[in-house]
Amino acid sequence: MFMKQKSFFALAPLFVGLAICALLALALERSAAPLHAAGDLTVYDDALQNNFQDWSWTQRDFNNAAPVYAGTKSIRVTFDAGWNGLWLVNPGAGVDTAGYTALRFAIHGGANGGQTMLVFAGSGTTFPSNGVELNTYLAGGPVANQWRVVTIPLSALGMQNATLNNVAWQNAQNNAQPTFYLDSVELVAGAAPSPTPITGLTLNVNTTAPGHAISDDIYGMNFADENLAADLALPVRRMGGNATTRYNWQNDTANHAMDWYFENIPESNANPAALPNGSMSDKFIDQDRRTNTKTILTMPLIGWTPKARAYACGFSVAKYGAQQSVDPWRPDCGNGILPNGNPMTNNDPQDTSVAITPQFVQDWIAHLKTNYGDAAHGGVKFYNLDNEPMLWDDTHRDVHPTPTSYDELRDRTYQYAAAIKQADPTAKTLGPALWGWTAYFWSAQDWAAGGNWWNNPPDRNAHGGQPFIEWYLDQMRAYEQQNGVRILDYMDLHYYPQANGVSLSGAGNAATQALRLRSTRSLWDPTYTDESWINEPVNLIPRMRAWRDAHYPGTKLAMTEYNWGALDHINGALAQADALGIFGREQLDLATLWDPPTMNEPGAYAFRIYRNYDGQGHKFGDTSLPATSSDQAQLAIYAARRTNDNALTFIVINKNNGATSAQVTLNGSANAVAQVWRYSGANLNAILPQADQTISNGAFNAAFPASSITLFVVNGTAAPSATATRTTTATTTRTATATATRTATATTTRTATATATRTATATATRTVTATATRTATATTTSAATATEIPSMTPTPTIPTVATPCAGKPSKPILRRPADGASVTAGAVRLKWRAASCVTYYKILVRQNSPSGALIQSANHLTATQFTTQALAGKTKFVWRVRACNANGCRASAWQSFTTK
Repeated sequence: MFMKQKSFFALAPLFVGLAICALLALALERSAAPLHAAGDLTVYDDALQNNFQDWSWTQRDFNNAAPVYAGTKSIRVTFDAGWNGLWLVNPGAGVDTAGYTALRFAIHGGANGGQTMLVFAGSGTTFPSNGVELNTYLAGGPVANQWRVVTIPLSALGMQNATLNNVAWQNAQNNAQPTFYLDSVELVAGAAPSPTPITGLTLNVNTTAPGHAISDDIYGMNFADENLAADLALPVRRMGGNATTRYNWQNDTANHAMDWYFENIPESNANPAALPNGSMSDKFIDQDRRTNTKTILTMPLIGWTPKARAYACGFSVAKYGAQQSVDPWRPDCGNGILPNGNPMTNNDPQDTSVAITPQFVQDWIAHLKTNYGDAAHGGVKFYNLDNEPMLWDDTHRDVHPTPTSYDELRDRTYQYAAAIKQADPTAKTLGPALWGWTAYFWSAQDWAAGGNWWNNPPDRNAHGGQPFIEWYLDQMRAYEQQNGVRILDYMDLHYYPQANGVSLSGAGNAATQALRLRSTRSLWDPTYTDESWINEPVNLIPRMRAWRDAHYPGTKLAMTEYNWGALDHINGALAQADALGIFGREQLDLATLWDPPTMNEPGAYAFRIYRNYDGQGHKFGDTSLPATSSDQAQLAIYAARRTNDNALTFIVINKNNGATSAQVTLNGSANAVAQVWRYSGANLNAILPQADQTISNGAFNAAFPASSITLFVVNGTAAPSATATRTTTATTTRTATATATRTATATTTRTATATATRTATATATRTVTATATRTATATTTSAATATEIPSMTPTPTIPTVATPCAGKPSKPILRRPADGASVTAGAVRLKWRAASCVTYYKILVRQNSPSGALIQSANHLTATQFTTQALAGKTKFVWRVRACNANGCRASAWQSFTTK
């Protein structure tokens, strides 16, 4: 899906700004006197102090006379280009932060205010990796013509009880920003307060209950890369999103719809003469076969597909006139919105597309069966019945401007799902792949009229007032009764939590992070009123079960798109782990995360603790057992029996920012020893083994660190003593695996290609009387076609190698763009796998060949990614990375990509 953040109705509570300020209490108005107090350490006060030097790469003046916060001078800063930064470095011994609690400074918004930036602190003289958004600690951001004081805890910057050598303020945009001013930069003295541990909670697992099976398919993803899929033994992977609605398997071309100017864009293909063999969809399946992953392909129901393997525009400027926005790389392709804001209505669908029938789908499946066999013999297992059809009049309005109705979607499902079943009776279908809450109850034809449409929805009224999904299931059931063929195997609904700042977003401030962790209750809790425009209990999975049981028994339950955001942060990892536990407990049959994490982002470890916690392929159990917490909002618990060895496994997620202890009772268990594995903010690069937990008479007390995920594994047979079961060999192996294989290569930014906004007069529920904005956020469909946007923050530095290296580093392996890939012109993000024994990396980018013109180079990189300057279109580039240490360097092979 490319329309992420699908909030139709965003009611903005008036108290949000006040709540943020009250919770953080970190942004203060200017005081009458300088900030500095006894014991504080000054970084800047009229001049740089305490051996701090200017290593910046932006316009700055450390002798600015006005405005000043205190003294006689301030720092004037102008981010004159994207991602520029003010960087202050102490290249000597640095500052031991054991006696300090926070970084504090005064900021003045200049004549404009509103600047967005990230604040960093770090050790050594490489650019720091620990950064936070300024607005997280300064509600509303810098204000025009006003000084405000910001206090950021060193713990938030990763600098608590560490050596601090540098601080930085980096532009968070890929463009220049107005001038602002800094003053009174200092480290605040005082011992960091320890959070008061939370006690008195109880956790209970019924170890003798029969339980129910957990479907392996709940641990799936959309478009996961091969390394991650292999590491997680990924059970199912989906090729979905808006571009798959109009993907032509014959010419390997997709129309990217509203997400990118309604353009046909051919997929990268080294041998187009061989098509349809070797298409992007074939390559997708090839990867899944290598990782033993089941494939979900999206089959079109919309009735159109790209007409040729060539670029084409749905709304040509030359043909249809000036438009509100055009593709900067292909300015003849417009967004179909007139300069006055009205949508164009006179375009010809055949500019980009050709009409298709169900035969198109059957021919595709015939091709797939020839290459891979049918679903029962290793071929494609699942077929999605298109993607979010209730949004076609928006996302694909160049070919489908008419809002989708109850009857249209039923009729198209009958035609195309029946064709799929005829072509491969062993395959499973998933539908209707609805975008979210409003579409569960009404059709696009209902909300098209605008106004207070929910009071008199015409399409729903014409169908007896029955909510859409209930009616749809009834229609699928009627088809089977009349024809003897089940054409719908899985009821598939997409779900993106609609609370502000949660889905497909960064971690956000403390209030947003707490909201993210609460909002998982919308998946299961009938007492939880959703904290969004929905404003009523969602109770999603139990609701889905009730719909299924009442209207089409035997149908399985799927969620082929969902996202709780912050996958690059421990907060997002906690929410993701919570969601996976809920999926298993609540008996969801299949789920595929949209916008998966990179290999070593925290979100990947949320999956890993269920799928490969020890690096040796061991998993969480597959038979869910009853497990309860006295306060699920603080300590969530999920338990399961592993059938292959009868081991008891249970996961405890501490959602608190402080340590939390609990009495754990295992009903039906006696004396045993549990292995303990943990992922937490203390080490975001590994799931680490902990000391064994002794269980006496089926109980024990345990303390769970702040923001942590803890897995207990109790052997299925009677456990000997801890000494006998945990030998030195076992401990060494597990530790080595965790250290060696969990190298940090995370990126902290999600990828997107474009954003488009359209106002829609619709509402979330039958009672809310508000309108909102339908927002479409572009993403990508595959690594080969990904548009890379510069990361807003540097990636984490590579962990220090535990022992000295006797030789040169290993060769880095280039990851993205794939060799020979076609990418959109502009800034391109290059990624590679971490090398062993590395101190820093060097990168070269040249035009055409390794001997071609030097385009860009960089040295002393500590991240495993690099964002280029803007690259020209329709040009071939080659790149190479060297991994270096004191013993020398080793270079990767050269790889190429071509800009579109």
